[in-house]
This record gives sequence, structure tokens and C-alpha cells, in this order.
Amino acid sequence: MTPEQFSNAVLDWYDSHGRKDLPWQLGITPYRVWVSEIMLQQTQVSTVLGYFDRFMEALPSVQALADAPEDEVLHLWTGLGYYTRARNLQKTAQRVVAEFGGEFPRDVDQLAELPGIGRSTAGAIASLSMGLRAPILDGNVKRVLARYVAQEGYPGEPKVAKQLWDVAERFTPQTRVNNYTQAMMDLGATLCTRSKPSCLLCPLQSGCKAHQLGRETAYPAPKPRKAIPQKRTLMPLLATRDGAILLYRRPSSGLWGGLWSLPELDDLDALAPLASQHALSLGERRALPGLTHTFSHFQLAIEPWLVQVAGSAPAVAEGDWLWYNLATPPRLGLAAPVKKLLKRAADVLNAGEMS
Repeated sequence: MTPEQFSNAVLDWYDSHGRKDLPWQLGITPYRVWVSEIMLQQTQVSTVLGYFDRFMEALPSVQALADAPEDEVLHLWTGLGYYTRARNLQKTAQRVVAEFGGEFPRDVDQLAELPGIGRSTAGAIASLSMGLRAPILDGNVKRVLARYVAQEGYPGEPKVAKQLWDVAERFTPQTRVNNYTQAMMDLGATLCTRSKPSCLLCPLQSGCKAHQLGRETAYPAPKPRKAIPQKRTLMPLLATRDGAILLYRRPSSGLWGGLWSLPELDDLDALAPLASQHALSLGERRALPGLTHTFSHFQLAIEPWLVQVAGSAPAVAEGDWLWYNLATPPRLGLAAPVKKLLKRAADVLNAGEMS
């Protein structure tokens, strides 16, 4: 296929089969498209749907996001993972307000320089919400193009990435770029899937080299595998008689940056110093079912313990420490496994299973 034939086939398919009623496709603005694109990084559409609607209801504009407390932003993001995305989202909103008067720049290079955006997301914002001609290369599009040209090599390698960007540039049309961009993402998400592509329904089948070779799932080449390191930690849930759990805010950079989490200890012997630090006396303790949480670069085995504590009435918040009331939980950004553990603790305490 020529580039024109390629884009025409994609657009004809989009007119009949493309997705046109996703929340961020309704009342399209650069803000709505940008938030959806950041949420969709490494996250499926089905997961993002509810999060997007809640986020837009709470923070309907770039100004609202720029002005929001960080805890509110992280609370709205809790469960989506990769929390650096949420922090960068707010940093970008603040820059758009401060440097561009609250309007996203109509320039791909300027968009790509904003925190957490990058070249492909900038292309999506520019093409979907501004109608500018800009190629994209997200995971779905990367898979479609890598199969179409039978691109050898892992796309994470700079040389391979450059070759795929050249392909994306060549096939991106001059007109209807918004529909073409959406169509390419839809093709990858619905037909040209990772493990069982629906080649018989694909508008690009006749020109697809991977299909001609009968090796569709060989492209794109996977990332070279490495053994995932295993780490373990003990997380105590120090609970007062009225159902408050001690949390602390993690540093803004690094793992779960800026989120509220449980203390992390090497073993139960470290409980006494922690209790002493907060002028608490330790009572009954109970092991809760363990959790394993997988990050991109390691697995964390969590050993949770519910521990009753007593002491003088705790302050609501003391610096980076906070008493989290299970009955009336505040709106905070919580790491996903911590949110699960707090629910388990509430179930045990509400059932009166500890004296």
C-alpha cells in the first residue's frame, strides 16, 4: 500500500468501526484529551473510564487541577498506579497556567517538553484536540506499525524506535488527522491485539508483512527479560480503640512518592521503637493475609500486622504522620496495597475480632 492507501484504509475502517463515544471524545478539549492520554499510559481503557469521569467532575479545567491540593489529585488517582503520572499532571497544569495563560501550546515540540508528556502524547493532544498533523507511537500504534512493516528489534531501543517513528511519519495523512490518530489507537486496542490479533477483520491485512509471513505475534519484539528482584517488608497497622490507623506521607520522589502509606519495618522487633516514637503502648497484635505487589522493576512481599495501640489522644496530623479514621476516611492519595490493607483492618475491627 502507498501511504495514501494506508491512511484511507484506516479512515474507512474508522468510519464504520472506530470508537466515537468514549468520554474524552465528547466535548473534546486539549485538557480532556491530555488527562485521558496520561491515564491511558500503561492502563486499559476499561479501567480508565470511571477514573476519568470522577477526575473531570472534581477538576474540570486545567486551572482547577493547577490549584488543587496534591492530596486531592493523588486521591483521585489512587488505584491507577504509576503515581509519577499524577504528580507530573499537576506540574504540567501549573506550567500551562503560569507560562501559557491556561491554554495548551499549539506546538508539538512545546507540548513534548512539559512534564510527563513526551513526543507521542504530544502528538495525540495536537492531533486529537487541535487537528494538527502529528504522528503518534503509543503502545497500540507501535504494535500495528511494527507488524505492518515486520520491524525487527525491540522498540525500546533507540535505533528501532527511530525506524518506527519514520514509519509513523510516512503514513500519517495531511487531513482528518484526528480521526486517523484515534483509528490507529483503536486498531491496536481492538483488532491488532498482543496475543490473538483479528487479522481477517483488519483493513491493513493485504499489506501487512507480519501477516504475510504468518508471524504476527513475533512483532514487535518483546523486551529482553530479566529476573524480577524480590523484596519484603513488614507493614504494621497501628490501630487505636476508636479505629484510627497511623499513616505517614512518603517523600515526593521515589516509590509511591507523595502518597500516604503504612510504616515499613524489617521485623516485629522494630514495633517497640516505632510505638515509643509516637508515645504509644502496644496491645494485641494479629497477622493479616500477606500481599504481593508487583512494580515494573521488582516485586514487594508485604507482611501486614494489625496492632492495637493506646496512648494520649493522637493529633489529627503531625508533620508527615497522620491518624487515618477508618469510619470517616479523609480524601488522601493512598498506595493501592495500603488501601486494601486498610479495608482488611476495618473488616477485622468492625467484626470485633480483636478485644
